Amino acid sequence: MICEENNTYLQIEPPSDGGEPAGINEIMEYLNSRSIEFDSQALYAVIGKTDTQKLRLNRNSHMEERENYKLVISPDKMQAIVRFYAPSKGGELMSRTELISDLGFKGIKFGVQDVEIDKFFKSRRYCENIVVAMGKEPRHGSDAYIEYYFNTDVKARPTLKEDGSVDFFHLNTISHCQKGDMLAKLFPEDLGEPGKNVLGEPLKPRDVKKKKLKYGRNITLSEDKLILTSDVDGHVTLVDDKVFVSDVLTVDNVDNSTGNIEYEGSVQVNGNVCANFSVVAKGNIEVGGVVEGAYLQAGGDIIIARGMNGMGRGELKAGGNIVAKFMENASAMAKGYVSSESILHSSVQAGDEVTVSGRRGFITGGRVCALNSVTVKTLGSSMGADTVVEVGVDPTLKFRIQQMQKEIAEAARVVKSVQPLLTATQQKLAKGIKLSPDQIQYMKSLIALSQVKKKEVETKTAEMESMQDSLGNLTSAAVNVSGVVFPGTKICIGDSSMIVQSQMQYCKFIRTGGEVKMTAI
Repeated sequence: MICEENNTYLQIEPPSDGGEPAGINEIMEYLNSRSIEFDSQALYAVIGKTDTQKLRLNRNSHMEERENYKLVISPDKMQAIVRFYAPSKGGELMSRTELISDLGFKGIKFGVQDVEIDKFFKSRRYCENIVVAMGKEPRHGSDAYIEYYFNTDVKARPTLKEDGSVDFFHLNTISHCQKGDMLAKLFPEDLGEPGKNVLGEPLKPRDVKKKKLKYGRNITLSEDKLILTSDVDGHVTLVDDKVFVSDVLTVDNVDNSTGNIEYEGSVQVNGNVCANFSVVAKGNIEVGGVVEGAYLQAGGDIIIARGMNGMGRGELKAGGNIVAKFMENASAMAKGYVSSESILHSSVQAGDEVTVSGRRGFITGGRVCALNSVTVKTLGSSMGADTVVEVGVDPTLKFRIQQMQKEIAEAARVVKSVQPLLTATQQKLAKGIKLSPDQIQYMKSLIALSQVKKKEVETKTAEMESMQDSLGNLTSAAVNVSGVVFPGTKICIGDSSMIVQSQMQYCKFIRTGGEVKMTAI
């Protein structure tokens, strides 16, 4: 504005440095805010011109207008925007301190943009939006979450073989864990950080969900309550967001629904173990039903409540004892004792003793071996089934000796088969016949093979002889029959044996004078 002696003019400057021209609405608002009358038609006539325009105003007072501004706060209160208006010619300028004080009076308490304000006071530019205050957006946090380091999907999925076929015996239904394994980790919630608008009002970040680790026994929670670790070897499951670890795996049956089981702890089968499946456990195996033609191996005991029908292929191996109601057409090996009510056409070996008692209490057919004793009610069969009972020799050691005999024989066979070729080659060389490089390489491989197998024969023969020396014979070993022993039954004690010639009752077989003798109980 220009205030002269008798008139007041509004001077409208064209935009500079890429600025925008003043809008008519903004000019009218400015004049109306100061109660200055003007000719709107005349204003429309000069607005938008590219050169400087002067508009005479209807104003009686010739008071100079100070530099001033218009403040706009954004609807979300996150920005305060100022548009400065030039003073009249010779009018007073606003100071920076005045502006800051005035903004505070109008409620601007946070985020004042000193740099932008300083920039204006160093180089005044009018009718432009200047952000003089900016709020701080809240930093939104995140929900807590838990990572589980085991398979939480309980759906059975068969193993895919290399040839593309599906192995339904291995269903991957068990998540094994070792003592000390990390099972789960909690990543705590991030609460975020509050913000503020330009009025200084706090802005709350969004709410986040909290979580905590839930767990059962055999699990340790770290001091910071962020990590779960297993206290035992076993298996881990997740039920309703709660982690459970057990060293006893319990299943209803071992069949197509479970596949084969291989477990670090003990296994309890409430029902049956079906044919062709296997259960391997480092602890005990307990079966509430029957075991069909399956394979069971336990580091501890095997207990079968209703017995085993091996179907000629079923096998039991226990690092401890074996207890089964009956065993039929099965193979069983225990480092401890074997206890059953009947053993029919089976191969049984025990590192301690075999006891067959109960109402039936018979051993019929097959071979039963124990280190110390075999106690049975009825031994053999009236039908003449081949039955062999052996005591006084460690069956596992004897079994290993038998294996070594086969391995020695195989190695000796290889040496014997290679020797004619080596002899023939030596004869050719003696006659001056030259061999091709391939023939030489082949002969070198045969020589190396022969040397390896000869060494194997020597080593295993020495080892086998040592085993045989330690095999020994237990003078206290005996076979006890509390009922009937039928003719044709073979009794072996140590390296002595006899075949029962006639039916006997209530007798005991011992070794004396290098022979097996029968005495009364």
